[in-house]
Formats: sequence, structure tokens, C-alpha cells
Amino acid sequence: MSLEVDLTGDGGVLKKILRESKPGALRPCENLPNVDVQYEGKLADTGEVFDSTRDDNTVFSFEVGQGSVIRAWDIAIKTMQVGEIALITCKPDYAYGKSGAPPEIPPGATLVFEVELLAARPPKGSTLNSVAAEKAKLEMIRKERDIGAAKKEEDKKKREEAKAAAASRMQAKLDAKKGAGKGSGKGKAGK
Repeated sequence: MSLEVDLTGDGGVLKKILRESKPGALRPCENLPNVDVQYEGKLADTGEVFDSTRDDNTVFSFEVGQGSVIRAWDIAIKTMQVGEIALITCKPDYAYGKSGAPPEIPPGATLVFEVELLAARPPKGSTLNSVAAEKAKLEMIRKERDIGAAKKEEDKKKREEAKAAAASRMQAKLDAKKGAGKGSGKGKAGK
């Protein structure tokens, strides 16, 4: 068993790992936002179970970070890996608040969930490979834009250098003409 970790820094969401995942297990992320969990929810004060997927061996699925579950779950599930079982303690501000809770949960209750992360999957309609391919495509487009912008900047610099060189040549010709005009007049005046 591990130590309890404060995930929010204010004691609002505490997590204690009951069973570690296997090394290299997936975790929810941008590419894998859809998760499947099994859980049992209890009231912290009494230990009374108010909700469970274990009773009928069902799976609860949702997309992490979309606000479709209580805040504590969006925070805690992101820190889990597939196969992990954790005890998540949620203060009211990270659960249902002072009101708005289902009737079986007293207002302002602290909740404790034992959660097992069963799976982390790509967004609906895509596969992990298609998500990776899309990210790679976007990265390639960004690089091409960066290269194009750098080339434009280089071309602009070359044009400015060419203008400066032409202006310098023009000034040199003007200076040469001024110098040539001064010398030719003196030679005739002496005769």
C-alpha cells in the first residue's frame, strides 16, 4: 500500500494506491481520454455504500476532462494507469458541493471511492494509430509553416541586402561623377 497523496494541494482530492498497475501500463491522456472504470462509492462519515458498479459487475465509461463526472474524478483518474486500483477521497467542493448531490448523498458529504481503471481508449471514431497519425500530420504542417516563414524571412533579408548594395553602388557612381567634374575645369583655366 502507498501513502495518501494530495492531488489538489488543498486536501480536496486525496489518492491512495491500493494496487499498482503493471509497468508500462497506459494512462488517460489527450490521445486516450475515454476510460472504463469499476468503482464503489462510500460516505466518508459512515462508510455506507451509496453507489457501486461491482454489485452487478458493470463498467462505467466516460471521457476524462469533460466535466461529465465530479471534479475529483477528472483530477484523480488522469493520475492512474490501467490496472491500478486507488482509494480517492473527495471533499464536497470536488464532489457535489453543498447541494446538487443525488438524494442518497447528504449535502456537503465527503466521499470515498475505490476505483479500478480498466481501460484508457482513444476518442470515439478513432484508433490510437489514427490519433498518432493526425498528431504527426499536424506537426508536419507546423514544421512546413515554420520552414516557409523562415524562407520568407531569409528572402526579405536578401532583398534588403540587395537594395542596400544597389544604393551603395549608386552613391559610389554619384560620388565618382562629382569628383570627375571638379578636375576637368581646372585644366582649361591655366591656358
